[in-house]
Parts: sequence; structure tokens; C-alpha cells
Amino acid sequence: MLSEPRRCGTEKRKLMLDTRVRAVLSRPLDRLAGYLDHPGVSPGRLTGLGVLLGLAGAGAAAAGWWPTAAALWLLSRLADGLDGPLARRRGADRGSGAGGFLDITADFLVYGAFVVGVAVGAGGSALPFLLVLLAYYVNGTVFLAFSSIAERTGRRPSQDRLSGGRSLNFLGGLAEGGETIVVHTLWCVLPSHAHTIAWAWAAVVAVTAAHRTFTGYRLLR
Repeated sequence: MLSEPRRCGTEKRKLMLDTRVRAVLSRPLDRLAGYLDHPGVSPGRLTGLGVLLGLAGAGAAAAGWWPTAAALWLLSRLADGLDGPLARRRGADRGSGAGGFLDITADFLVYGAFVVGVAVGAGGSALPFLLVLLAYYVNGTVFLAFSSIAERTGRRPSQDRLSGGRSLNFLGGLAEGGETIVVHTLWCVLPSHAHTIAWAWAAVVAVTAAHRTFTGYRLLR
């Protein structure tokens, strides 16, 4: 019964930028995590650093300091990408899920704050950015609800390739972490086109939300 949904999810993931980016960056991030593997550096501290850098980037975007905002945003995502490999090197968080919980909460905070920062810095109508936030909200609701129910019914990430190696059971889609990093960076690189980018991005994330809703319902039936 599970073989068809798994195959479908795997085929869709092959088309996603996020999956390819993860594959390309996996070894470099593991290597860099090895350099950071010292007592004073912990996965939780890297997650916290990522939040601080992300919020600082949102503030820089709100002030219209676009190059600074882009740099802080990318550094924030680098820190976010290193906490997982470092945790795996140390065998931390096994069974507790505390690190995964902190990581996903941090992502939601940074993503939302950065959208608000760009909306303020770009000026003009906030509607496309509000739609992006709405689409983020629906996406988050769908995959967190799926993760919770899939966990309760026994479909743990270690047993199901849908997780993609993440801490949560995960539903793929057009818009994931890699795509989000690119779009948020484009806002800073092309601030005069921020509204157009936001309109397009809101549509893409909305399609992803619809796809995840349909796929999640099928998988859990």
C-alpha cells in the first residue's frame, strides 16, 4: 500500500531544486561541521546564531540596506544548514526530537520575519507579501499536521523516504528550503522588483500548499 505513494514522492523530489541542492551541499556541510566540532560549538547554538542573523537580516531589509540584508540572510541559512550535520556527528538529539523542534521553529520565525522586513523596505503595497505569509502559514500547517499524524500512525522518518533525512515526516513540493533561499535573496538583489517576485512566489507556494494537501490526504487515507 505504501509503495506507490513513496515512488510518487521520490519522483517528484527529483524535480525539486531543494533536493538537488541538499545533495550537492551535503559533503561540504559535513566537512565544515567537522571543523566546528568543538566543545564551545553546539547544534543549538548554531540554530540560535541562525535566528539572530536572520532577524538582523530582516531588520536590514526593513531599513533598505539590501546588500547587508542579503549577506545576513545567507549567513543565517548557512548556520541553519550546519546544525543538523553537527548534531549527527555527535549523535545528539537521538530519540528526543528537541533539536528538530527548535530548528523548524527557528525556520518559521526567520522566514516570516524576513518577508515582513522586505515588505517594509520595499514600500508600496504589502498585499503580495501578505499573500506570501498566508501561503507559508498554510504550508506550515499542512506539513506539520501531516508529520504529527504520520508519526502517530507509525510512519517515522527513518522508515519513510518522504522525510528526506529531516527530523519530520515531510511532504515535497515546488517550494522548499532551497527555493526559499533563492527567492529571499532575489528580493535583496532586485529590490525594485520585490513586489513582482512576491506575487510570483506567493503563487508558487500556494500551488505547493495545494499539492501537499492532496498528497498528504492520499498518503494518510
